[in-house]
Amino acid sequence: MASRRYSQYFPLIFVIADLAALNLSVFAANFLKFNTFNYPHDSFPLLYALLNVLWIGVFFGAKLHEIKRENRLLDHLNGVLSALVVNLAIVFAFWFIAKPYYYSREHLFYTYLSFTVLIVLWRSIWHYFIRYYRSKGFNVRNVLIIGYNQLTEDLVNVFEVDKGIGYNFLGYFDDDLAIDKRTGTIGDVREFAIKNEVDIIFCYLPKIGEEATAQLVNFAENNLIKVKIISQFSALGFNNLAIQNYGSIPTINITALPLDKKVNQYVKRLFDVIFASLVLVLILSWLVPFIALLIRLESKGPIFFRQERNGLNNKKFKIWKFRSMYVHDDSKVIQARKGDRRITRIGAFLRKSSIDELPQFFNVLAGDMSVVGPRPHAVKHNEEFRKKIDRFIQRHAVKPGITGLAQAKGFRGETAEFSDMSGRVRLDRFYVKNWSLILDFKIIILTIVSILKGSENAY
Repeated sequence: MASRRYSQYFPLIFVIADLAALNLSVFAANFLKFNTFNYPHDSFPLLYALLNVLWIGVFFGAKLHEIKRENRLLDHLNGVLSALVVNLAIVFAFWFIAKPYYYSREHLFYTYLSFTVLIVLWRSIWHYFIRYYRSKGFNVRNVLIIGYNQLTEDLVNVFEVDKGIGYNFLGYFDDDLAIDKRTGTIGDVREFAIKNEVDIIFCYLPKIGEEATAQLVNFAENNLIKVKIISQFSALGFNNLAIQNYGSIPTINITALPLDKKVNQYVKRLFDVIFASLVLVLILSWLVPFIALLIRLESKGPIFFRQERNGLNNKKFKIWKFRSMYVHDDSKVIQARKGDRRITRIGAFLRKSSIDELPQFFNVLAGDMSVVGPRPHAVKHNEEFRKKIDRFIQRHAVKPGITGLAQAKGFRGETAEFSDMSGRVRLDRFYVKNWSLILDFKIIILTIVSILKGSENAY
């Protein structure tokens, strides 16, 4: 059994490869910024050492060396990108405190851009290599299952179809004599497990009592074997399950969401603040005065339009936009339509290009919104569609976003038909249940592509 356990070397391999990617990125940034591989300042060794030490701390803090064989590539990369966001936030904090005027922000940008590309690339290659390696019978884990039914048979099908996870199924153990596929009885498990070097025992709870389970766990711990429970909840199709402890009593939360976890909330908030700050400094700092001038030259009224929307936990907040319509009585909330006479000429351009949404980055910094999330609707529309669409309110389990999965998939503009809104809600609910940082990156990229291509629904 020990001869198959190569994963003890993974932490060393991963930290060395990550540091190699980081150091290559630093020297690439030197060349891109200064046309030399040496940073032209005496304090470069300090910066060089700081970036390496910080990454080592984040690496072990985020447990980037613990790669579960059951994880998909997206799960793996989501952890890596989350760690990158945390690392960059720490670097920015040091930058803000020390105010090192002699360091180049452009150099830092090149460093982390290159590092992101390299670390995603090498870890993707590793993911596919190790799965191929396991599919050939190396670094595998021997498993057996206590209890036979359709659910445990489906589990075995997963092992057989997805050879990359490296599970070698050895047999079912059940006391039901009518089951032809069984390898033995539950009483045979101990002897079989020792003889065949079993690594993991999957246990279907309805097939084994509490006392027998406790004895099995005691046996497993004495032989370095892991026990994994399959319960009746596994058959209900809930994808978001989480264990919560109340004192010494574990309970199963069947409605858990990714953003219920504090660590995910912190990572998403850090990403929002970093992204929104970059947009504010690089774009809005010069764009706001320019757009403000164009708006005021065409029509009288305020530069910004503010309206009440429903946000996280359905709480109301004021959303910011560039004003794109003539000032009018907005006591009746009416969605903009194609050819709407209320829209100014500059407003038509702002709406078509989605530039009118950019002031919402102030909402992001204020904490009312996120860069990515379900788009917030006018309060009246929210109340109207909540009555018509089942589980509509689940959109408000996370912060609303400047863009969302629905918008990235083409659901923009007016929701004239009921199917338009139900389609949006379906995608919004998918996002809420399947959030990951890498999904946010994908939505941002798809949104940018959609804006550049143009949409007939944007008006």
